[in-house]
Amino acid sequence: MSFRPAGFRPAVVRYAVVLVFALSSSVLLAQEAKTPASASTTAQPAAAPAEHAPAPAAQAAIKPGDATAGAGKAAACGACHGMDGNSSDPQYPKLAGQHESYIVRQLADFKSGKRQNPIMLGMATALSEQDMHDIGAYFASKASLPGVADQALVERGEQLYRQGDTTKGVPACMACHSIDGRGNPGAMYPQLTSQHAQYIEATLKAWHDGTTWGDDAHAQIMPGIAKKLDEKDIAAIASYVEGLHATGGASGASAAK
Repeated sequence: MSFRPAGFRPAVVRYAVVLVFALSSSVLLAQEAKTPASASTTAQPAAAPAEHAPAPAAQAAIKPGDATAGAGKAAACGACHGMDGNSSDPQYPKLAGQHESYIVRQLADFKSGKRQNPIMLGMATALSEQDMHDIGAYFASKASLPGVADQALVERGEQLYRQGDTTKGVPACMACHSIDGRGNPGAMYPQLTSQHAQYIEATLKAWHDGTTWGDDAHAQIMPGIAKKLDEKDIAAIASYVEGLHATGGASGASAAK
C-alpha cells in the first residue's frame, strides 16, 4: 500500500505535458537557427569580390590644346583682348603668341582665386581644364602685333632687360624671357614681345607693392624682383618691352630705335 496525495496523477500528467512542450519548442528553435532563410525569401547573390567590382569611370584625359576648338571658346575673350589676341586697349594684355602653358596656368589661378581679378574670375569659373588648353592653343597660334618704345627710355630699359642691375640685385629680364622676349614655355615664363607698356607698368607696380599671383615659388619670382625697381626703372622696362620684337633676327632694341 502506497501513499499518494489526492490529485497527484493529474499534476504529474500536466507536468509531463509542459516538459514535452518545452523540449519540443527548444528543438524547433534550434532547428530554425540552423535553417537558412525561408523559401519565400529570394536568395541574394553573393557580393562580388572587391577585385571584380566595376572600376569607377575614369576622368577624360586632358589633350593638348586644339586651336580650332579654342576659336569658339575664346570668342568672349575678344571683347577685352581682341579677337586675335591683340588688344586695342592697353590696360588689357595682348594674348596673341602667348604660350598655351602660361595661359592655362593664369586661367587656373583666376578660377581658384590665387590671382585676383573679378572680371577674370567670372570668365574662368565656367571653364574646364580642356577649355583652358584650347583657348591657350588658339591665342598661341596668333601673331603679336609690334609695338613702339619711347626713345627717351630705351637706353635704361635695354640695360635692365639685357644686363640687369647688379647694384640693385636685379637680374637681366632676358635670362627668363629670352633676348627677343619670346619667353620660355617649358618653364612657363611668358612672352613679353610687343606687350603694352601700360599693362607691363601696372603689373610691375602691383608686384612692387606686394601683389602676388599665388603662393608657390614660381609665383614669388617677379614680386621679389619688382620690389628692387623704382618707378623710373619700371617705366623704362615697360616701354622697352613694348618695342621689343624680332624681325629677321633683329632685336627689339634695333627695331625700337
